[in-house]
Amino acid sequence: MTTFAELGLSPAILKALEKTTLKTPTPIQAQAIPHIMQGRDLMGLAQTGTGKTAAFGLPLLHRLLDLGHPPGPKNVRALILAPTRELIAQIKDNLEVFPKGTAVKVTLVVGGASLFKQAQALSKGTDILVATPGRLIDLLERGDVSLEKCAYLVLDEAD
Repeated sequence: MTTFAELGLSPAILKALEKTTLKTPTPIQAQAIPHIMQGRDLMGLAQTGTGKTAAFGLPLLHRLLDLGHPPGPKNVRALILAPTRELIAQIKDNLEVFPKGTAVKVTLVVGGASLFKQAQALSKGTDILVATPGRLIDLLERGDVSLEKCAYLVLDEAD
């Protein structure tokens, strides 16, 4: 596949892609996106800078856009876990580019930041929660977030 349109992504995502430097799918994107679009589990391995976040993020956003209604209070539709604050921030920044102009909400939670403010941000629910494991556990133990309706899980840098 040589274009993002050939991968079957929604018009809203294709429009957002036009405003980025991404013009054609990288090998990891071309191989991963079709599998994820079909709802299959996937484990991918690629060098830094090859577009792994878009490889899982674009089809994830596509599937969330199809839902058309907001998540319930404290609910999360998709969870992305990564080991460091720096990586979490990078993932969130990359993901926020694609759903511009849509109702999809991306929320970041990490240790070292205000637990109260993060709990407040989750009170209305979020489509995508990007989290470090420790802070996610804190929020779960306090009852500030629920994963009962979480349908998608991404483990980034799981090695």
